[in-house]
Amino acid sequence: MTDTTTTARVVTDVLQPRNVLLAGMPAIGLAAAGDWTGVPWGLLGALCAGIVPASYIEWERRRGTWGDRHVVDRTQRAPIFLVILGSIGAGAALMTVGGAPGGILVAMLALWAMTVLLLAVNTVWKISVDCAVASAVAGMLAVVHSPWWLAGYAVVAVVCWTRVALGYHTVAQTVAGTGLGAAAAGAALGLL
Repeated sequence: MTDTTTTARVVTDVLQPRNVLLAGMPAIGLAAAGDWTGVPWGLLGALCAGIVPASYIEWERRRGTWGDRHVVDRTQRAPIFLVILGSIGAGAALMTVGGAPGGILVAMLALWAMTVLLLAVNTVWKISVDCAVASAVAGMLAVVHSPWWLAGYAVVAVVCWTRVALGYHTVAQTVAGTGLGAAAAGAALGLL
């Protein structure tokens, strides 16, 4: 394994969707509520959009269904998308019943819609989920906090690099994922 591959593997694991959502969603909840009371709503969003799906992937990996969390064979990804859709939907329902701030609910709905599109595209082409999630979170942080958060797209570029360097995606697949994530953030902006 080369130094580049080792670096890419470490970085892609650190910046995987679960971790990006765990860092970003509480910040989105904070902005949505205008104070700390939004943080628990953001953590619920991170749980439903990132931790539950990652736990499902890990459970299936341990059962031998997949070799690792990357699930490089796109034909095996449909069950993951269904778990993500169900988990985000359940989280959005809990937020609605619990009276969560509108901004965090909009973020969840944008992530749900993005996942529907990821699933649709994935039936014919292996779009990058990691890039889509990183892009959506960076874009949504810019929407709810400040345009300065667009600087987070430097991190998105790093995620894209890791996915290509490891051979998991082509440049086009990472660019498409990034574009879809940005569109999700744009949709959230339109709903706020």
